Amino acid sequence: MKDLQYVTYVGASPEAIWKLLVEPEGTKQIFFGSVLRSTFEIGALYEYVGPGNDGEETVHVYGNILEYEPYLRMSYTEHPGPSYRENHAELETRVTMTLETVGGCTKVTLVNDRWPEGHPSYESTASSWPMILSNIKTLAETGKTLDFGW
Repeated sequence: MKDLQYVTYVGASPEAIWKLLVEPEGTKQIFFGSVLRSTFEIGALYEYVGPGNDGEETVHVYGNILEYEPYLRMSYTEHPGPSYRENHAELETRVTMTLETVGGCTKVTLVNDRWPEGHPSYESTASSWPMILSNIKTLAETGKTLDFGW
């Protein structure tokens, strides 16, 4: 399966964007009401948890931290939450987010790769990442998120 790769430029500092990616106030706004739970140590578990199939504590995606360099780079394995796919443990991909200062803005690069053949969430993930990245950009630049009509 083809890697998912996205690049966007945000009129905000890497520090401001990083806060949106890891702090509860930011993740709730850009990841559809979910918070990111982890110690962020290499190998540590992480989970995006929020409202969903299992109530307020639904694990939407989970995995292990591979790299964590604040304000620069975060990489992790990713599995769909147990309530979404019975074979969730077998469905592992990798997500890498890189932040780079370019002039007075930040280049955000996201790569979601290592897709196992026939992964059932590929298409929905391919359409979700642009929405998430657009929310990051809009929130960092305006203090508001986009209304996707949900």
